Amino acid sequence: MSEQPERDAANWASKVERLHVTEDLRRHGYNVEGRRVAGPQQGFGRLWQRTSMARLGEAVTPEALVADWRANFGSYWPSTAHFHGGIGGIQPGDVTPLTAGPMTTGILVLYADETSFTFLTPEGHMFAGMITFSASIVDGGTCARIDILLRMADPLVEAAWPVVHPAEDRFWAGTLRNLAAAHGVSRVRVEQTTTLVDGRRLWRNWGNVFHNAAIHSAWHAVSTPVRERRRPR
Repeated sequence: MSEQPERDAANWASKVERLHVTEDLRRHGYNVEGRRVAGPQQGFGRLWQRTSMARLGEAVTPEALVADWRANFGSYWPSTAHFHGGIGGIQPGDVTPLTAGPMTTGILVLYADETSFTFLTPEGHMFAGMITFSASIVDGGTCARIDILLRMADPLVEAAWPVVHPAEDRFWAGTLRNLAAAHGVSRVRVEQTTTLVDGRRLWRNWGNVFHNAAIHSAWHAVSTPVRERRRPR
């Protein structure tokens, strides 16, 4: 009776107080190293449920699709962002930096199995949330989904929601189209929905602005010459 729970436990990340990136990713992980994870209740803005989905028909099974998605996750992103994952693909407990435009942040892989994997965001990410990537059989064919439960992390990002919302739509739609094309589906319709779950703003978390990854990334870029001069030769 204990065998199934033990197998399931291997799909989950171990509990951690602070996130740490591996030495080979440290130069990209300056906005992740030492940070806590930040789920929706640690965010500031209104709570949204967002879903993007694409039907791939019988081109690939859900298990084969997710195996490929985990192995080559970053390669399916649009060119505006870069996922600094290792060669082992998506694994539970991974802490991986990512770059989106001029901003550097990251994710923790909370869970991963044969048909889904879930990320949690760290402090400073533009939103505090949980993202699940999955595949299942719908109407006789494989459907790829991205489900996001999120709050904007701080008042500055919340104010930018009208800009962030359509940009995120384009990004995840582009990801699903790239994923579908890799499996021989050149024309795929991406269905997207956004639902307001909670219209309250969590003002107790306004101080998240001090972790804002965009601000820290800008300072990191500006201060690079100073750090280079101080580096031992």
